[in-house]
Amino acid sequence: MIPTDGYSEVRETMVRHQIESRGIQDQRVLAAMRKVPRHEFVPVSKQREAYEDRPLEIGSGQTISQPYIVAKMTELLALTPDSRVLEVGTGSGYQAAVLAELASEVVSVERFEELAGVAQARLEALEYGNVTVVVGDGTLGCRERAPYDGILVTAAAPQLPEALRSQLAIGGRLVCPVGSRDLQQLKIVVRKGEAEFDEHESIRCMFVPLMGREGWSG
Repeated sequence: MIPTDGYSEVRETMVRHQIESRGIQDQRVLAAMRKVPRHEFVPVSKQREAYEDRPLEIGSGQTISQPYIVAKMTELLALTPDSRVLEVGTGSGYQAAVLAELASEVVSVERFEELAGVAQARLEALEYGNVTVVVGDGTLGCRERAPYDGILVTAAAPQLPEALRSQLAIGGRLVCPVGSRDLQQLKIVVRKGEAEFDEHESIRCMFVPLMGREGWSG
């Protein structure tokens, strides 16, 4: 059911003009984008801007990604209702909520304790009981809960973190922006066997840097 919260029509417009028109076809992803109240995941002062075609600052030097990018990365994961997902970079919690609409379990790692706390409280208030937010170095994943059917990285890495590749289940998919600090390309990794991975690239993008042991150091 699509919620009636005063923004339903704006969300529908967002999906039609920013997402469907650019080639996103997965009906489950489109339904999730229509349902999740994006305005609840930004500062109150920015709620009227929440459905615009751009990222927004959320504090601590972090952003909530452009709606199209959220939908594109989610579609690339090819999730099923039984999927277990790791998200690296909780931020506002919006991407985690979209993933929670599509998967059975979402583990989201955030390095900023304040952002993690706000996101977990927000997700709980919106009754996303299948999301757990963990504070830590996202470049190392969350090994104690591995393996994952999908891993989504919402910050830019200089190279694919090996720790994340190793936490993919057989048949699992990893989507991560890789490149310089100024420009990246989405990379998709599919684990075919214990030591067998297929890799290919998708669209160019721009994300905040992925900081950590297997990311940027400063």
